[in-house]
Amino acid sequence: MNKMKIECMAHLENESFIRTSVMAFLLPLNLSVEDCMEIKTMLAEAVVNAMIHGYDGNENGIVKVEVNYDEREIEIIVEDNGCGINDISLAMQPLYTSKQHLERSGMGMTIMQTFADDFHIDSEKGKGTSVRLCKKINYENETIK
Repeated sequence: MNKMKIECMAHLENESFIRTSVMAFLLPLNLSVEDCMEIKTMLAEAVVNAMIHGYDGNENGIVKVEVNYDEREIEIIVEDNGCGINDISLAMQPLYTSKQHLERSGMGMTIMQTFADDFHIDSEKGKGTSVRLCKKINYENETIK
């Protein structure tokens, strides 16, 4: 198993640093282009959600990203200590957004859930949110048992 952790201020410009760092860390896995795109997309959605929704625009918050992988699976955990999610089942509905004024599409949770092989979210009002994304590694010409 290999693992890394990154902590950044909740500045939107840090999302690209986090995404690039995570993809560089995963480079030894020699992932397919499709898997790379799905991982980058899930990660970007989770990080931007933490920054925009978790801290409600307060750039003094911290976003934490932990990545673990072995020969079969990648696990990504994105955490914030922000405001938490009032109603997770509502937040999971496609097209729902609590930030209509920012012209958010409301598809972030749906995108993460679609691309992840396992998706889990924990949130507590006033304490923050943790999103866990798992992606199985599919090697070409190999049947995973």
